[in-house]
Amino acid sequence: MIFEKMEQYDYEQLIFCHDETSGLKAIICIHDTTLGPALGGCRMWKYDTEEEAIEDVLRLAKGMTYKNAAAGLNLGGGKTVVIGDAEKDKSEAFFRALGRYVNSLGGRYITAEDVGTTVNDMDLIYQETPYVCGISESYGSGGNPSPMTAYGVYMAMKRTAKEAFDDDSLEGRTIAVQGVGNVSYSLCKHLHEEGAKLIVTDINSDSIERAVNDFGAEAVGIEDIYSVDADIFAPCALGGILNDDTIPELKVKAVCGSANNQLLDSDKHGSLLEERGIVYAPDYVVNCGGVINVADELQGYNAERAKSKVKEIYNQMDKIFSIAKRDGVTPTVAADRLAEERIDSMMRVRSTFSLNEVTTLGRR
Repeated sequence: MIFEKMEQYDYEQLIFCHDETSGLKAIICIHDTTLGPALGGCRMWKYDTEEEAIEDVLRLAKGMTYKNAAAGLNLGGGKTVVIGDAEKDKSEAFFRALGRYVNSLGGRYITAEDVGTTVNDMDLIYQETPYVCGISESYGSGGNPSPMTAYGVYMAMKRTAKEAFDDDSLEGRTIAVQGVGNVSYSLCKHLHEEGAKLIVTDINSDSIERAVNDFGAEAVGIEDIYSVDADIFAPCALGGILNDDTIPELKVKAVCGSANNQLLDSDKHGSLLEERGIVYAPDYVVNCGGVINVADELQGYNAERAKSKVKEIYNQMDKIFSIAKRDGVTPTVAADRLAEERIDSMMRVRSTFSLNEVTTLGRR
């Protein structure tokens, strides 16, 4: 039922890629290119079935359309999934074969690093196509995107604080941070420098100790983070952690963090947060600093320009909260509407000024 699914959600293209010599089995999905070429990472995973891989690439590609549109990028959404074991199945020929498939699309799709792939893998793809981001700094990349992602979360948190407390200052605010990995460590640094008090937890004791030593954070148990007295809860680890069990425990006025898919059920749990008077910052907008940073490589990477664009996440959050008030919907629904309205408006502009290629060439 692939064509039925593509028609239902307006997918443009699904490409199956196979290279017998290297063992490559991959699927590239282009969801929408209204705003520009489709940008989305390359995920390598041991899928149990081909159907599971197809479902995943369709879901992820559509998600990138919304993420890129809501981020204000002139890029559409796409994704690649590679069927295989990231620990055993990689080779130079493997990724160069994938690079040739990406190149055959002529720039309609641009890939990047994702789960199961690395900068080195992107460098191999780059040997075959210019349509790849997240490559080594020696090739003109911005390097590790974590600091930019964190800066974007920080900007989103300031605007969320303004929504919850009528003041975007985080000085003196207590922030409960779930997970202190690369992105959230950099986030904690921004928060500490502004004078926020930090409460942290992580499954890795070394990460907790680092945050305690560097930022004077208070450490709590994994399950205790939901019920601490704080102003803002920052989920920066796993998805699906905002659910029927955890939301009633929250004692905060806002939720804003870097983790993907924080709401177990976006409609149900987005509404439940609103009923409890908790302002929710939609995660796919909050954490889009990374994709904004890698997308800057397409213009020849400039760190100051990239940071300036990431700073605009503050204004994107402002638009989301305005739409939520205008339409009487949750911020999660408002974020989707922001993306959809932008795509729709550009579709109208492009249809108005499009030229008939055959006529332009002088043929009838």
